[in-house]
Amino acid sequence: MVAKITTPHSIHAALKYNENKVSKGKATCLHAANYLRDQTDMNFYQKLHGFERLNELNERASTKTLHISLNFDPSEKLSDEKLKEIASVYMDKIGFAEQPFLVYKHSDAGHPHIHIVTTTIRHDGSRINTHNIGRNQSEKARKEIEKDFALVRAEDQKQLMRQPIRPVDNEKIIYGKTETKKSITNVVNAVLHVYKYTSLPEFNAILKQYNVTADRGKEDGRIFKHRGLIYRILDADGNKIGVPIKASSINSKPTLDKLEKIFLQNEPKKEPFKQSLKSMIDDAFAEQPKSLKELLLLLQQKNVYTVLRQNTEGKIYGITFVDNQNKTVFNGSDIGKAYSAAHLQNRILAPDKKENLISHEPMKNTAPINQESLAKNDPSITDILFSQEQTHNTPFELRKKKKKKRKNATDS
Repeated sequence: MVAKITTPHSIHAALKYNENKVSKGKATCLHAANYLRDQTDMNFYQKLHGFERLNELNERASTKTLHISLNFDPSEKLSDEKLKEIASVYMDKIGFAEQPFLVYKHSDAGHPHIHIVTTTIRHDGSRINTHNIGRNQSEKARKEIEKDFALVRAEDQKQLMRQPIRPVDNEKIIYGKTETKKSITNVVNAVLHVYKYTSLPEFNAILKQYNVTADRGKEDGRIFKHRGLIYRILDADGNKIGVPIKASSINSKPTLDKLEKIFLQNEPKKEPFKQSLKSMIDDAFAEQPKSLKELLLLLQQKNVYTVLRQNTEGKIYGITFVDNQNKTVFNGSDIGKAYSAAHLQNRILAPDKKENLISHEPMKNTAPINQESLAKNDPSITDILFSQEQTHNTPFELRKKKKKKRKNATDS
């Protein structure tokens, strides 16, 4: 179990975030602790009032809201009752058993997780000390709950997420059904709920670096017409080889219907990482690459894999970036006009040069970067949960902003 605590600027913002998820069918309010009514008998304002009546007792406190997320391993199938029990035990262990708190189960990620909203102001107006609560009380509670409820330890989740995804060895593999299915399954399962992608081409951009592709078949074919999906192994030139494997035969069931649901869920999850990718591309440009190929190699060093879309004449008409550091995928034009394939090439060209940078010979995509060499620096989902800069399952607007200090006129 991984626990993450944040202190939003207002109880209203934290509550609204979770209630909006409920209204969209992406969350359920499981429990209202220390309220006079059941959670099903209260509207938004009644829930809010339960917190505000306490917060009004202390005007001096700057931190009045706690927004907690408890995240479990994807393999763990926890009932609503079990989640409520874990939440109550956790709140008791960190000293909030007597406080009003709401427990929400979210269903918009690839792993089970709950959010807890509460106030730090007691009934007598005093404030619960939350200094180092994550490092001290929460960490102790997490370890005890993992043991008592037989949960996957956070350390084990972290180690599992750090394991690099191994590309299919398309030269050594024996193209029988069993070996092919096993190799494809390992790649697809490692990618499915870890990366944030919003279309089949984006999903395939990730899979391609591991020598796998998801194929709908020809548009006039039976597979396409019946919304089928098969997975294939790719050779070094990107050609489909070996025995095709049906999506429905893979244990995670990565069918087209399931992928389309994931596409919708991933839309908002990608946005916070767009600026990070922009910065990496800009940093690569700062090294003044002399060609598009050199730019892509610079990005590869930053663990950004690129897929170029070319016509039969070798002309590039699109580019997709796979940010393996933040596990996100963006088409160049989605990042911004300046990051489309055409504009990237124009940015590389010197002002006095007019020749076309594109070769008429098809340009190969960047080779997958050595995952093992980057494993120690690859921030997994669990790393993000533990970090202070990133907030798992908590939106940007709920993070507490630090005020910038103004320099005195006498400072030099």
